[in-house]
Amino acid sequence: MVAYLFAGQGSQYIGMGKDLYQTFPESKAVFDKASAALGFDVKERCFSGPENMLKVTNISQPAIVTVTIAALEAFKAAVGPKLQAPSFYAGLSLGEYSALIAAGSLSFEDGLRLVRRRAEIMNGAALRHPGKMAAIIDLPVETIRDICLKSLAEIANLNCPGQTVISGRVEAVEKAGALCMEAGAKRVIPLEVSGAFHSSLMFDASRDLKLFLNNVSISAPTVPLVSNYTARPAYRALDIRENLVYQMYSAVKWEDSVRFMMGQGVSKFFEFGPGKVLKGILRKIDPALEVVSIEKKEDILALMA
Repeated sequence: MVAYLFAGQGSQYIGMGKDLYQTFPESKAVFDKASAALGFDVKERCFSGPENMLKVTNISQPAIVTVTIAALEAFKAAVGPKLQAPSFYAGLSLGEYSALIAAGSLSFEDGLRLVRRRAEIMNGAALRHPGKMAAIIDLPVETIRDICLKSLAEIANLNCPGQTVISGRVEAVEKAGALCMEAGAKRVIPLEVSGAFHSSLMFDASRDLKLFLNNVSISAPTVPLVSNYTARPAYRALDIRENLVYQMYSAVKWEDSVRFMMGQGVSKFFEFGPGKVLKGILRKIDPALEVVSIEKKEDILALMA
């Protein structure tokens, strides 16, 4: 069995998607639709930056989704019909929105506008409730949970064995990071993000997102979509709406999501979008997994050979 995975925030870089745009008409159409929906030249931001602008959340998030869907559409047109149809879709945090577009739950245009509004809401919450995030490397999750209870930090991402992300108020995350190092963590890596995402500091933001979602058309997915919040498939539009709200202030259960798909018989994953972050994460979950990254034209042409 096969599953399709979709990249999250932080994977952006200048030049992403340019070769897809220049090579595949399906990718070009995606970029053109994105620019029309968002009211700015998405390809200019993706291809030329500048870097400080591409890092702005309400630019980077829709840009990543655009590149991700551009890769997916080129892949489907070029080689998709020759390959086994996916049994599941899943995306890491922001990637869940790309997964919803791929699954037909959101139109591409609605998905982009929703992602941009989500980014604006998150930024607003980050200004009201300053916080930070950090990745804890090579420390048992149980130890990190105990440290979070002592420090008032929170677990934000359960990515894979040896990689857990914490979130919360600045002083809480810094205290937790120091305690994690004392407990034997290999590294504590502060993340370059503007706020304490996937923590209770985003709770009021989730209410704003819920109000916006009331005006967005969401359909049942054509392929089961494994939710970040539950690590189980969502089949109904109502469940998808609720999970997107919960996702904003709850931990992303990525390792559990992958293991669920593995338990259903999935042994091969296709990763769509900029960067190869998910490939590295999945290799840490199970080195035997086959992961194919679809990011550049060469990735697609290699499958056509």
